[in-house]
Amino acid sequence: MTRPDQPPLGLPDLPMAGGGGVLAPETRSMTTADGTRLDADIWRPAGPGPWPVLLQRQAYGRRIGCTVCYAHPAWYAAQGYLVVVQDVRGRGTSEGRFDPGADEAADGAETVEWAAALPGSDGRVAMYGFSYQAYNQLLAATGDCPSLAALIPAMGPWDPAEGWAWQGGAFNLAEMAGWGTQIAVEGARRAGQGAAHASLRAGLPGLFSGRVPGQPEALVGAQAAGHFPAWSTTPPDDPRWQMISVGAQVARLRARGLPMLFIGGWYDSFLGATLTGFSALDRPGDPTLRLKVGPWAHFPWTRHLAGMDFGPEAATDTDRAQIAFLDAVLKGRGTLAADDRVRLFDMGTGRWQSHAALPTTPRRLYLTGAGRAATRPGDGGLAEAPGQGSEIIVHDPWRPAPAAGPIYGRGPGPHDRSETDARGDVATFDTAPFDAPVRLAGRVALSLRVTADRPSFDLSATLSVIERSGKVAPLCGGYRHLRERPDGPVKIAMTGTCRTLQPGEALRLSLAASDFPAHPVNPGTGADPVTAAAEAALVTTIVLQLGADCALTLPILPAEEGV
Repeated sequence: MTRPDQPPLGLPDLPMAGGGGVLAPETRSMTTADGTRLDADIWRPAGPGPWPVLLQRQAYGRRIGCTVCYAHPAWYAAQGYLVVVQDVRGRGTSEGRFDPGADEAADGAETVEWAAALPGSDGRVAMYGFSYQAYNQLLAATGDCPSLAALIPAMGPWDPAEGWAWQGGAFNLAEMAGWGTQIAVEGARRAGQGAAHASLRAGLPGLFSGRVPGQPEALVGAQAAGHFPAWSTTPPDDPRWQMISVGAQVARLRARGLPMLFIGGWYDSFLGATLTGFSALDRPGDPTLRLKVGPWAHFPWTRHLAGMDFGPEAATDTDRAQIAFLDAVLKGRGTLAADDRVRLFDMGTGRWQSHAALPTTPRRLYLTGAGRAATRPGDGGLAEAPGQGSEIIVHDPWRPAPAAGPIYGRGPGPHDRSETDARGDVATFDTAPFDAPVRLAGRVALSLRVTADRPSFDLSATLSVIERSGKVAPLCGGYRHLRERPDGPVKIAMTGTCRTLQPGEALRLSLAASDFPAHPVNPGTGADPVTAAAEAALVTTIVLQLGADCALTLPILPAEEGV
């Protein structure tokens, strides 16, 4: 139905360079099974049609249309797709309350079938969008929507309890507080709460300065407008997370066998989710299931990041790549090859690597040291044989080790972290400089045997390249919250990377007991770091016991692989 209280955009028919014309957009609404109205803008190609539908379900206002990293929806319509951009429940002008993930499977499936029946549709629907718009695509695919024909999830969550709200048992404080503020600000605006809106915006600079840093006062006070209070106090093992987890529905998604193009970034906070999602759904040899990972943060997707120029190939045309994929799977135009279904950007050579599958070529390097890895940079090493003895890290909550990349700190990207590594509470373990190129491509993992003098402690791990200039550029990282002292080896997932190391460069593993404010500081008492008061935190001594259980697993490619 057309909504008289939702006027059209007021734009005329649009001639589009490099594509067909686009008719003036219209606004339509649908009503879900529970009576909630959802509003959408529709962009139609000029011409007789019918057209495949390209659907994006927006959590940030449908007229944004993911234009922070994609072309405007009108451009996609000009390529021969009926483009529908809908406000999800409780956002933009759609009715209801926004509860992240809770309604996306049902609402998304209903929207797919509604869009498939629109005038001008050929009955097939593909979905696109990044971040939350990637997440709700995957959830929609778990619902009853036979008209859904393809997905392009870019840089979105997979499992809220691992890699979104939580990571390694630790609350993702900085990310969740930042996103929670954005959601609460819009919630306050929708509710006409001008004072709460102004308070939330004004509180951003000092968000973590209160007595309980893990519970920012402005966000906790805006509970009615946002989800942060509930999410921050729902532990990762709570069944609620499984109810909104894409990963919990993997069997259903695999059974559907939809064509999908996953897009990720080496410095995106959802990199782990992107790699996990692709791997969980992988159909080896199927060219319609694809993965592309560039040298990008969450957005924008350009050749420049953190002062680094990754070269012209990094500025790939993602819009054209998405249309080429859709044209192949929906229109039979062009071909998709099986030997390049995984495309990884090599941040050392500035070139794309092509693979038939995500590389799995693990090689172990062991942590070594002479007892001063935390107080003397260069004292710790990474070697082919296990080390002996132990290393000690003293964590002082008065001055916790800060976040320093690859995602948080000065911002995402390869910012120099050598100053952080020089702190006395950060242990570093370096390889010798390489005398020939070494090619990394794939997932990274870490195993440690560690204990402490407190009931609880955390571990932050960062893998970096030491460039010939001396710059320490982060590649990937991981985090683990240990509510109790472990009895055996501790595993830390460290997402992944793709970089050819040049002669004279080396690798460094950095270990600390915090990366505030990326995660809340563990008080060491066994109390929940999210709700612990700052004055309750204790100095903690962490002992790393070197040996066969202390190893970094790296994805080192043979010289001829992935060209």
